[in-house]
This record gives sequence, C-alpha cells and structure tokens, in this order.
Amino acid sequence: MPVISSRGENMTQSPIRSLIPYAREAKNEGVHVYHLNIGQPDIETPASALSSLKKYDNKIVGYGSSEGTDELRETVKNYYCDNVSKIGIEDIYVTTGASEAIMFTLFSCFDAGAEILIPEPFYANYIGFSHVSGVTLVPVKGSIEDGFGLPDTLDIESKVTPNTKAIFLCNPSNPTGNLYSQQELNSIAELVKKHDLFLIVDEVYREFCYDSEFYSVLNIKGLEDHVLVIDSISKVFSSCGSRIGFVVTRNEELRESILKYAQLRLCPPMIGQYMAEACFTDRSAYLHVVREEYNRRRLYLFERLSKMEGVKCYKPKAAFYIMTELPVADTDHFCKWLLSDFRLDGCTIMMAPGQGFYLTPEIGSKQVRIAFVLGVEPLGKAMDILESALVAYNKVYSGSTLASPNG
Repeated sequence: MPVISSRGENMTQSPIRSLIPYAREAKNEGVHVYHLNIGQPDIETPASALSSLKKYDNKIVGYGSSEGTDELRETVKNYYCDNVSKIGIEDIYVTTGASEAIMFTLFSCFDAGAEILIPEPFYANYIGFSHVSGVTLVPVKGSIEDGFGLPDTLDIESKVTPNTKAIFLCNPSNPTGNLYSQQELNSIAELVKKHDLFLIVDEVYREFCYDSEFYSVLNIKGLEDHVLVIDSISKVFSSCGSRIGFVVTRNEELRESILKYAQLRLCPPMIGQYMAEACFTDRSAYLHVVREEYNRRRLYLFERLSKMEGVKCYKPKAAFYIMTELPVADTDHFCKWLLSDFRLDGCTIMMAPGQGFYLTPEIGSKQVRIAFVLGVEPLGKAMDILESALVAYNKVYSGSTLASPNG
C-alpha cells in the first residue's frame, strides 16, 4: 500500500470542526445541537447580493483575470478609501476566501524556516497554514485577565531572532473578540520598522466593533512596504460559501510574487465575485443592522456567562467570539461529553475547545471559544444548557473543578 506524505500525516486537524462526528451522531439520535463552535453567521446574506445572482445572465461561466475582476477591485478600493487613503486597484488582489489570501501571503513573503511572531490564542487554522508553508509560528502569550489585550511590545520584541520575518495579528481578533487600538498598532509599527519585518493583519472582522472605532494598519505611514492586510466577505456579509477574500498591499515586489500564485490557480470564483460586488455596492444600511444585532448578542452572552459560578469571562470589544474559562480541567473532554452524554430537553451545545487556539495547548485546557452567531433566544437556550451541564459534569467527575477526565 502506498504511504501518504509526512506532511499530510502531521497536518493538524481543525479544533473548530474536530467534534463534528460527535455532533452528527447526536443529531442522528434526534438531539438538537446549538452550534456555538464555528463562525457561521445565522444572519441573512444581503438581499441585493442574492438578487444579483438571479440577474446573472452570462451564457458561459468562464475564467476571469487572476487578480480578480476590475469591477470588484474598483468597488473594494472605494470601500477602503472610506477609511484608508491612497489605496489603488493595483493594491488589491481577489482570492478564494481569506484562507487563500493567507496562503499566498505566507508563500510570497517567507522561505521555509522563517519565524512569525503571533499573540496567542489565535485563529486555529493559522497553524495548518504555517505547516503547509513551512514557517514557524512563535507565540506571545496573552491573558484572559485583560481580555487578551495586545502583549507588551517588550514581550513581543524578546521573541525576535535572526529568523524572525514578520508579526501576524488578527484585528479584530478571532478567537478573543479583542480590538487593538491605534496606539497599540503604532507601537507594533515601530517594532516592525526597527527589525525590518512584515506586518500581516487579518482584518476580516473590521465592521464588527462595538465600543470604539476600528483602525486599519493601512493607515500607518512609513509601513507601505511592510504591511499586508487579509480581508473577506465571509463574515461581514454573511457569505461564507461565496469564497471571496482579498489580500491588500502597497508593496509592488510582493504583489508581483502573489500574482504568480494567483495565476497558478487561474482565477477566483467568478460568480462569487459577481455577488461580492453587489454586497459592497449596497452596504451601509445592512451593516448598521447587523452590527446592532451582534452587539445585542454580545451583551446578552456576557451577562449570562458573568453570572455562572466558576466561569471567567470578559466583554469582547469586537467580532463575534469570546474565549471563556470554565470550571473544568479539560474542555476538550467536556465538549465531547456535551455532545455524547448531556441533554437538556432534547438539546445540547457544541463549542470549540480552547487548546486548539494555542501552540501551548495546556494554557487553553480550561477555555472554550464561543461564537455568538445565534439570536438572543436560541443563545439563551444554549446558555441554559451550558449552565446545567457544568453542574452535572462536575457531579460526575468529582468536585466543582474537575481533577481529570478520569478522576
């Protein structure tokens, strides 16, 4: 029998989707599962975007340009120019989701063995992307005590080695819901210039900021050749399946490298681009309503979690996630148990165990990521389940704080 590659064998599994077999089995038994594990919004895609698909009348869905259609890139440029000066159509490449934008960035910027500094916890799939591209992520520890604010720049700089080539941020943050301020980003910019690094920022959740304004690193002067921004319509327009993302950089040499990879995959999805153009064209009223709805869910979730005995949380500033510490020793075991053993009125919940968002998994062993992608009513039922489950689980596993899954 042929042997698969070590690359494939050692590839990490997504912690966001790793419990799907347990959820599938529960559903086969007739259990209703409330999904808090994945950032799949329940809010409807813009009606104008869906209507645009009905008007698509091309007789052939053919190839487009590798950079993306000029029409979409012009629309996205105008969107960015509302908040960022001097962005041109040439600075924007359309990709097959933010995932491809990240892959193009890693392949274009780094040779194998390069080190990238990244605050943890971070979006779990970054680990897989780094594995495929041969780069090494170097974590800088964040803390739930301050809502996972940006680590001190001295802590970040202490991790710099001759192999360090970049700093990678997610702002607003998945999985923490934190938002970095202009002052914090400026301090990172000084570090980037001092050590001549790239600054990669995943800004996918830029439209979901609740207590303060979003500030893009594209606004920082003197970093034009250092900055790459990752973006997508998946979350902001509730269009995950359209698979349309963007990589934005003013670095001409870097754009030329990215274009080679873009040409290798031929072009991004044409129908997705057609739909994305409609999303951006008629966005203001839609985004206002969506932002208000997520804020309502955020405040409700924080209130419910804050009242649960033994639960440690904070009020997220942005996005639609929160990392929460539970009074159990192993949330991976707890999350599996929820799906396989616990039911409340024929229902249970699915969350993402915290370990998968860390390179040092033991730090996240008591944490879960909760995505508030359900309305307040189903979110309330999910919190009822969580509150009851914590009591039941700790009765089964000896004590208010579990010593081990077997003890």
